[in-house]
Amino acid sequence: MASFSSDSFNKDVQPNDHQEIVSNFRKELFDEGILQEGDSIGTDDVTMERFLRARKYDLKKSKEMFRRCQEWRKTVEGVGIDELYRQMDPFDYPERKAVFDYWPMWFHKTDKQGRPLNFEFLGGLDVNRLYKECTPERHWQSIIVTAESLPREIIPSAARHHDKPVTSVFVIIDLKGFGISQFWQMKNLVQRSFQVSQDYYPETMGQLAILNAPSSFTFIWSAVKPWLDKETVKKIDVLGSDYQERLLELIDAENLPSILGGKCTCEEFGGCHLSGAGPWLDGRKGWGPNSKKADEKDTEPSAVVEESKSEKPETANGEIKSA
Repeated sequence: MASFSSDSFNKDVQPNDHQEIVSNFRKELFDEGILQEGDSIGTDDVTMERFLRARKYDLKKSKEMFRRCQEWRKTVEGVGIDELYRQMDPFDYPERKAVFDYWPMWFHKTDKQGRPLNFEFLGGLDVNRLYKECTPERHWQSIIVTAESLPREIIPSAARHHDKPVTSVFVIIDLKGFGISQFWQMKNLVQRSFQVSQDYYPETMGQLAILNAPSSFTFIWSAVKPWLDKETVKKIDVLGSDYQERLLELIDAENLPSILGGKCTCEEFGGCHLSGAGPWLDGRKGWGPNSKKADEKDTEPSAVVEESKSEKPETANGEIKSA
């Protein structure tokens, strides 16, 4: 068996070494108490691979990244990521419509590779109006739980739906109508968001396309680029205003919102931005082919009994399932 020391993986990893590296990494995480069975971060190969790729298969650096991530997950927002995710469902929380109206970033269906699509229409961004309907603290929490939904629900559900490996998302940013004043509104939040994404949710973005870049884009890019690691920068394509043909090469017209040249309107849900349409909604109440099962589960007598029991002191430590 090859020796996989912590300093052995600064070069490209050969395919025949791959599984052994992943297995070794997971074993060391368990042996050193950094990872335990049942941790919501995951113990699967896909999770291990994300952290290894982010540190170019350097085991020492990958373990340190994983350790810091685990610490953050236990303490974020004073409650930890699992409790925060239980408290705030990224697909259903009171301020969701206001967030999507004034911070228009949302998931919608998948591309031809099966990757979930994340659309961001920054021309409609208005932080000042958003904070009249949603506190900055709640908005930041919505950003965190949305990031958590990627490895927890969105990416795995896309892989199951397409019955093939899916490990990342395709982000499409439309800068039509976006100006310097809006950039200054969002600058600090975006920087914090990038930091969270790169440190705690590495390698979840597979590709990023920028549409309708304005004349001010050169300035904006010069400010944003230093926040990104080199590998992230390599995944970014600036398509300008002549983007429709390229997008339709990557995305079926039925999955692309009509505003970008596709055929989808999600009219019955109030628009693509509110629908959240995608395999990640299958099984949630009112959504997807398995929604009937979810509806029936909510009305089962046992579910009502369990809910009433959870209110009693003697069962306060019992598991409470999120809606």
